Amino acid sequence: MENRMFQRGAALTLLSLTLAACGTQPASVAQQSGTTPARLLTTLSVPTTQADNETPQLWFVEFRGKPTSKGGSRATIAQERQLFRQQAKAAGVKFQDRLEFERLFNGVSVRVDPADLGKLKDLDGVKAIYPVLNVTMPELTPAKEPDMTTAIGQTGVDTAQNEMGLTGKGVKIAIMDTGLDLDHPDFKGRVVASYDLVGDAFNGSNTPVPGQDNVDDCGGHGTHVAGIAAGNGATVKGVAPGASLGIYRVFGCAGSTSADIMVQAMERVLADGMDVLNMSIGSSFNSWPEYPSAVAASNLVDAGVVVAASIGNSGSGGVWAAGAPGVGDKVIGVANFMNSHVYLNEFVLGNGSKVGYQAASPSPAAPTGGTLPLAKTGTTASAADGCAALPANSLAGQAVLIRRGTCSFYIKAFNAQQAGAAAVILYNNAVGPLAASVAPTTPADPAITIPVVGVSDALGKAINDYVASTPGASMTWTAGAGSYSNPTGNTLDTSSSYGLAADLSLKPDLGAPGGLIRATYPLDLASGGYATLSGTSMASPHVAGVAALVIEAKRGAGQPIRAEDMRGLLQNTAVPKPWNGNPALGFLDFVHRQGAGMVNVVNAVTTTTTVTPSKLSLGESERGVAPQTLTITNSGPAPVTYTVSHQGALTSRGNYMVSALAPSAAVSFSTSSVTVPAGGSAQVTATITPNGPDLSVYGGYLVFTPQGGGTTLRVPYAGFQGDYQKLPVLNGTKTMARSLGGGSYQPIAAPTTFTMKDGDYPYFLFHLDHFARSFRLDILEAATGKPAHSQFFNASTDEYLPRNSTATGFFAFGWDGMVSWSRGASDNAQNKRKAVPNGQYIVKVTVLKALGDASNPEHQETWTSPVITVNASKK
Repeated sequence: MENRMFQRGAALTLLSLTLAACGTQPASVAQQSGTTPARLLTTLSVPTTQADNETPQLWFVEFRGKPTSKGGSRATIAQERQLFRQQAKAAGVKFQDRLEFERLFNGVSVRVDPADLGKLKDLDGVKAIYPVLNVTMPELTPAKEPDMTTAIGQTGVDTAQNEMGLTGKGVKIAIMDTGLDLDHPDFKGRVVASYDLVGDAFNGSNTPVPGQDNVDDCGGHGTHVAGIAAGNGATVKGVAPGASLGIYRVFGCAGSTSADIMVQAMERVLADGMDVLNMSIGSSFNSWPEYPSAVAASNLVDAGVVVAASIGNSGSGGVWAAGAPGVGDKVIGVANFMNSHVYLNEFVLGNGSKVGYQAASPSPAAPTGGTLPLAKTGTTASAADGCAALPANSLAGQAVLIRRGTCSFYIKAFNAQQAGAAAVILYNNAVGPLAASVAPTTPADPAITIPVVGVSDALGKAINDYVASTPGASMTWTAGAGSYSNPTGNTLDTSSSYGLAADLSLKPDLGAPGGLIRATYPLDLASGGYATLSGTSMASPHVAGVAALVIEAKRGAGQPIRAEDMRGLLQNTAVPKPWNGNPALGFLDFVHRQGAGMVNVVNAVTTTTTVTPSKLSLGESERGVAPQTLTITNSGPAPVTYTVSHQGALTSRGNYMVSALAPSAAVSFSTSSVTVPAGGSAQVTATITPNGPDLSVYGGYLVFTPQGGGTTLRVPYAGFQGDYQKLPVLNGTKTMARSLGGGSYQPIAAPTTFTMKDGDYPYFLFHLDHFARSFRLDILEAATGKPAHSQFFNASTDEYLPRNSTATGFFAFGWDGMVSWSRGASDNAQNKRKAVPNGQYIVKVTVLKALGDASNPEHQETWTSPVITVNASKK
């Protein structure tokens, strides 16, 4: 099976892997680099930042033999590498060796000119070629006080530690990240393996220099993640404070890392005998489980290591945004729930009430003292409060309360500033705290020069009522801070990515608290050594720590658990949470966004029964959904009788814009109750019938409630209603173009001549609305519409493509005039690459849809280019 994504000048805004931190993931790669997403105008422009580099230079080359963890031979793998290098040299391919893999993935990574990729693909023994995706490092903002108490209370970890005596002792947790502050007292004496795979100077584009320094003194992300999983401080403890740590640094001090370094780190994790691996790294919109980092992670589970990986922070990107390695078949893909409490700086009202606030960036920091009179410009029903200019000096020297809505936070703050306000208090118009930005809209806009803070809707209403009823109302800034109940706690963070995976497998698998989590931070980067961060990066190590506690408990009971069984146990015993979009409706949030729900370690440790399979990926319902047989196994000393029931969850429709619909599946069971004998098993059959709109994703839970008390077990299910191949792929931008340099393209609708020299190639720009199983560029004679030669016509075949991250995004594929061809039986029909003769051609694009049948025309989409005249002699 070949796999060549975005090859031969495929000038695409490459989807980069990202450390899954910092709350809301930008909707597009262009936005990640602080630029504007590309749109189809007269000229199509793609930003030329490192993350958006037109043509990838690093590639995975997968060989046909099995890796050693799956039964392959080191000697055979070495021979495959040698043969590859010999044949590449003979074919004239200039490439630079980068990394070799053999334990979890059989292949190499190389640096090569895209024009030579076709030659590599045609070599004997090459199974597939994949781009090495970049992994960008986010900027992190540290806060002040340490507190994991509320987060561990949400998952039963506080009970496991304080009442069950579980700490993760004897369990080894691997952290693949930015390294660790080895001087931090919360990790003293607990690091048993430590590798720096890249060096400080590595930035993602230069050559990694391993082994220099594994200290996290210029990133912070790794120390925070490690603290959640296993920090052990006097005032804050992680989930498994007694566990040992293996630290695998894959980031330098700036820039990014890459997927091949991740696979290299996974192989070290296996060699070091780690029990659990956490990867707070995700590749949004790259939802194919076939990607090398996802395959390697699944192979690692088969080799005995539990793997937890963040599912991504692209909730704003719509459905189908989950990414590798979290979409790996055996990996625990982790969603992000909000912390039940938030720790906030405070000011005090004149009536003595404390108000917790979040500073609005980039306004000046609020002072730690001083009293201001309070004013307000609207009411709790105002829709456009502060959006119109205010009278000069009408707010002179006052702190003014303004409600969110209609116009930007900047406009509200600027209007108050122009009216003489000394400070602005913005409050939410929806449930929950408010983190606002008052950055100027354009470079010409004046900056905000007064403190601006955000408060929750409830606190805003309280301030409004105080001002309305109290002449001379005032507020006083303080240096204090306190814990406040989070109205959106225990519900999904809006940034957490939706599944399903491209193959319709249910992802994410489950979730943990990841929003507003305080944990360890490098001593040199944060006063006191702690910080508050948000994202699936913070949820994933929580699950890794829970796995460590379960391993410790099972070992202690003489019932060690296999790595491949951990996910099922945690899914059975997780607790699904309600939708925060409208809690009053009482619906559970999307299964394809929360998986089995919030992980619960007490349930996982104490249950004596499990249900398999632990999740149901029902696929597409075009031909009906088959009855599902579930097996309940009881390892306890007494029989257990379960009442069997069903609980629906929200249905979604749409892609980039998600419509939330009421639960839309009915379930019938073979029995309403089942008794499982001690030391035995029993089966129940469930028939799930979707009844929602066509082309929607539905889901729910099969619930097993023990009679007489005990742990309720659940099995999440999800499926696609209708024909999956009806989802359009080539929907939007479809055009031929010429590169104008600097990442810009001129669309072409008329016959055009190209020299196929010095970058004068045709490019084909396509918006991919959904995943493509394959994407072919075939070269046909313009006059006949038939293959350009009986022996050659295919320019490229790319497989397992992601969807675009935005509704206006596009990928660009280039053709350099080369095609694959056969030299006949005398050369064993080995494919080669050859330039087409001068002449007139058209390019036919054929897309095979995800899970499509290549023999079914209805599962394909096609597009044909204008006539291309190849004139290689023209200068």
